[in-house]
Order: sequence, then structure tokens, then C-alpha cells
Amino acid sequence: MPHAPTLQSFIAGRWIGQHGAQVLRSALDGHELARTHEERPDFAEAVEHGRRAGNAALMALDFQQRAQRLKALALYLSERKEQLYALSHHSGATRADSWIDIEGGNSTLFTYASLGARELPSGNIVHEGPALQLSKLGSFAGTHILVPRGGLAVHINAFNFPIWGMLEKFAPCFLAGMPCIVKPASATSYLTEAVVRLMDESGLLPSGSLQLVIGSTGDLLDRLEGQDVVTFTGSADTAAKLRVNPNLIRHSVPFNAEADSLNCAILAPDVTPDDEEFELFIKEVAREMTTKAGQKCTAIRRAIVPAKHIDAVASRLRESLAKVVVGDPSVEGVRMGALASHDQQRDVAERVASLLHSSDLLFGARDGFEPRGENVSQGAFFAPTLLLARDPHAAGAHDIEAFGPVSTLMAYDDLDEALALAARGKGSLVGSLVTRDPQIAAKAIPVAAAWHGRLLVLDRECAGESTGHGSPLPQLKHGGPGRAGGGEELGGLRAVKHYLQRAAVQGSPSMLAAVTGEYVRGAKVIETEVHPFRRFFQDLQIGESLLTHRRTVTEADLVNFGCLSGDHFYMHFDEIAAKESQFGKRIAHGYFVLSAAAGLFVSPAPGPVLANYGLDTLRFINPVGIGDTIQARLTCKRKIDQGKLSPQGIPQGVVAWDVEVTNQLGELVASYDILTLVVKREG
Repeated sequence: MPHAPTLQSFIAGRWIGQHGAQVLRSALDGHELARTHEERPDFAEAVEHGRRAGNAALMALDFQQRAQRLKALALYLSERKEQLYALSHHSGATRADSWIDIEGGNSTLFTYASLGARELPSGNIVHEGPALQLSKLGSFAGTHILVPRGGLAVHINAFNFPIWGMLEKFAPCFLAGMPCIVKPASATSYLTEAVVRLMDESGLLPSGSLQLVIGSTGDLLDRLEGQDVVTFTGSADTAAKLRVNPNLIRHSVPFNAEADSLNCAILAPDVTPDDEEFELFIKEVAREMTTKAGQKCTAIRRAIVPAKHIDAVASRLRESLAKVVVGDPSVEGVRMGALASHDQQRDVAERVASLLHSSDLLFGARDGFEPRGENVSQGAFFAPTLLLARDPHAAGAHDIEAFGPVSTLMAYDDLDEALALAARGKGSLVGSLVTRDPQIAAKAIPVAAAWHGRLLVLDRECAGESTGHGSPLPQLKHGGPGRAGGGEELGGLRAVKHYLQRAAVQGSPSMLAAVTGEYVRGAKVIETEVHPFRRFFQDLQIGESLLTHRRTVTEADLVNFGCLSGDHFYMHFDEIAAKESQFGKRIAHGYFVLSAAAGLFVSPAPGPVLANYGLDTLRFINPVGIGDTIQARLTCKRKIDQGKLSPQGIPQGVVAWDVEVTNQLGELVASYDILTLVVKREG
């Protein structure tokens, strides 16, 4: 009988591995599914290829272009997702479980593609301003920039989400312009290999931007240097071992860990069994126990409940768990599949046995556990298991994690005790508070936040749209303190910045403008006879500027603007009250100043500027009174080429303009950026 296929590593642009080694079995019936390869990758070649070819290819693109590649890659994978679902089935995952892994991973690609297009510049420098004046006359200033590190990232991933776990690290890393080497957990590496093959076949990956290691990392970590980065997802014990690698310490290599943690859900003391929130708590705990067969780093391991309701909670959870049908996900009616491997099955059984030294079994295999499907006796199935801590303050559930469909109930007497129990987890990725009372949330969340990376406050108001306790979102931070690893992933641009190097830069405003690619206040401006709004996107220069004519503000301006806007605030119309204010006089509406400035700098005839679609950093610095004369300076601050077309198919880019409005004394009265869509010149 022929062996199962041998998985291959993707190193230096080629697939290697011909001879089978470790057998990987289906979690459903134990048949041989694939094998890792016997050949040892040349990690020196892998590192060299990433640093040289990978960095060169990624730097040939800018942030905007890499964002476009991510979007195209997400579309490519979306069109081929069914083959991934078919393979994911063997990991014991239901269709809903696989959805989290496959669609969740793809959604992360889409999210970072959109984030990059909206938030990052053209080019490969992020100006993390604003620039700061460091001298009296303003000729010496400082700011911060973020640039690609020039090294490579090693991503070591867990077995539970072989697709999402890889893509949620790859997306911000790729966007940041950093090549990566991915090392999935062997048990489900057949899924990661399948996705990397698709990504390679897409032709969208620049050479060296992504490499894959099947099997051991060998001496890979020993070859890293200070410009490199390591990210890890897995057990806290493994994270602790990798973190102290002598070479990583010697070269101060950043190490980001996201480790399994003893996450909790707290049922607040205000909730009774008759409340809708009580049922929300039951559903959340049961769902976190059974989704992905409890194999989630964010799963609820400790359910902390008022002592007066512990019996009611236990009864409702037993009822809910008794309805869960376990077995082969292809069998109709099955809601929970197998653990990812037989090794995992043995590990969970051992840890449940340890937990039973300090807990009582409320629900488990004795309660009618009978997986459905053919040959399931050879599968890695495990019964949903609910425990009750005999002493909620004792060790046990606060120290031992069974990484499967296992959760422990704990009773508390008051909210302070509940929060103390939550903190006994020594640092968690996520915690949930189910309450009806905003005052309880206001008291509990700041205390719990010291021990948690993310917190969900669940009530009937948000329940209909809540993504739930266990769902990390790319827009929000994923990670936690202490046992949870002390790292951060996702969180929007925060994840991209993890792969960039921050540097402070000092010099004249003109030099800072040259370095950052953005106009910096105080830098030399470019003034020509052509109004900047008459320039096409390609022709417009950073620093191109217009100093407008002047306008004197009259009482009629205030009256007319008040009638038009409906804003009759006393500072604009009550002479006596205005004199008694800190300004000592009537002042113009701030938004009148904004509107009047636009009237000063706008070029009214049709031209390349299509629309103003935003305004940032608005500040009203000094008041404008009746009789004051204002003037505006409009300067091209930043250009972003998103590669987009208007609805009419016209190529266009985004231009940010710096606006300074001053009075007759030269004092700044208003400051802001406006964002416009500007047509590209043909040809």
C-alpha cells in the first residue's frame, strides 16, 4: 500500500522534501494522511534568501503596492477555498470551525489590504509625526519615522489554526515589507502547506517574501540577527524555552509570544437566572467549550459564577452540553469534531485527570458520549467536560490548562473575589464580563484590564452583533500579559509597526521634509504662478504652496453665518456675556474661520481636484474677533497613490494639504489638514 504524500518545505523559491518521515494521521479515523519530509532544509540558504532576495523584492514595492498584492492574494484564495475546506475536515474541524480558520485568515488579508490603502503612504517610510520644534526660532526640529527593518521574520505557529494562524502574522509582516519564514506545528502542517502552495501558484508573492518549513526549525533561530523578528504562538512552556535562546538574547532579537492562557468569563452578581444575560453566559461558555473542540487559545477555561447561582449555571450547562452531537463533521447533525491529533487527545486526558484532583466532574464521557461516524473509534475525539472547583482559590484550574473542550466552574461571593479569581490566571488573552449594570462594568473592567489583553462586556444590547468571547479581530490587539506571553499581535496598524524600526530624526524642517517625504511646518515652500489646485497628481510637488489674499471679518459675517448654520452661541452674539468671558469680546464661529479660509484658497473652476473628502487634526488656536484680518497658507503635505479609479474610470490619487490660517499679527488661529482626490494626468 503506497505511503501518504510527503509534505514539502518551500525554501529559496523551490519545494524540497521527497522522503517521508513523521506520519500525520486524520483526526477522524486515524488513517495516514501525510508525512513530514526527512530532508533537513538548509537554513543558512533560507536566511540568506530572505534577507537578500526577499528584502530586495519587497522594497521594490511600496506600502500601497503591497496592500494591493494582499487584496489580490485574498481574492485568489477565496476562489479556491473549497479545497481547503475538504482538507481541513481531516483536522477534526466542523465546517463552522474551518470557517474561522479559512475565512478568518482570508478576512485578515482583506483587512490589512484595506488598512494599508487607507492609512499608509506611498513609499516605504511612515512619518510618525507631528514634527516638534526644538529651538526658539524653529530652525531645529525633530520627529519620528518608521522604516522596514531589513531583516526577516520567523513565525512559529500553533496546530489549532494552521491557516488563520499563519495569515494573521503574514499579512502585517508583508505589508511592512519584511520577508518571513513560516514554521507551522507538524500535526496540521498539511493545511499550511496547501495554503502556501496556492500563494506560490498565484504569482503574487515577490521572490523570497515567504518561505515554509515543514518539521523542525533546526538551527534557524541560531542564525538570526538584530534586524530580525521572531513571533510565536503556542504553549506558555514552549514560549519560555524559545525566548531564552542564547542567540536571540545575544542579538536582542524581538520575540513576540502569544501563548495559551486560562481565560475566564465572569457572570456578574447583578444577573439572575431569569435575565437574558444569564442565557448569554451559558451560550458563551458552551460555545467556547465546543467550537474547534475547545482548541482555541482564547477559549473559556474558567467560568466564574456567583455562589448563589452555581447550581443553576451547572444545571443549564449540563443541559446545553448534553445536546452537543460529537463525531465526524460530515455526518448530519454533528456539531463538534475531534481534537487535532491523537497526541493532543492523550494530553487533554492527562490534564483532565490532574484537574480532577481539585475538582468534581459535572459532565463528561460518562454522560452518553458516543461519537458518530465510521471508524470514529480510531479518531481523536474527546467528550465535552465540565468541572467544578471544590475550592475556587486553590491551585488546579488556575494553573493547569486542558487544551480541549474542558472548562471549570468556580463560585464567588462578591465582585472583588471574582476579580481576584480572574487574576489567578496570571495573565490571559481574553476575559468576558456578562452584566446588565454599567456601573459594575465601570468598576470591574479597569481592574481586570491589568491581567487581560482583551475584554468583552456582554449584555443583551450588543449580543446580536457581538463576535463573541473567543474571536480575535484584526482591528483589535490580540495578546496578553504574563502567562499569555506578554506580546501583541493584530490591532490594526500596531501589528504593522511591530515589523518596522522606529527612529527619531532631528534637523531643519526642510531636511525633515526631505527625509519623511512630507511637508513639515517651517520647511521651505515652493511658490509658483500656478495655483496648486490646478496641478495634476503627478505634477504636484511636496511643499508646493499658496499664500492667499486677506479677508477682514465683519459683524455681518457673524450674523450671516449664525443665521445660515443655526449656531447662535452667546460668544458670537451676546456683547455683554462675551466681554465677561476669557476672550473679552465677541468672536467668530470656528467653522466660519474654516469656511472663510476655504473661500480664500479654493480655485473655483473645474480642474484636477475632484473632491474634498476629509479633514484631520483641526485645532482652533487663537480667537478671531470682529475687525481681525485672516490669511491662509495652503501647502501640499503628502501624496498617496492608491492605484484607484473614480467611478468614471479616471485614475486618481489622494493629496493631503497642510492649512495654516493666521491673523493680522501673524498669529496662528486655525490649523488642519484637508484630504482631496486629485486626477492623474493622462500618459
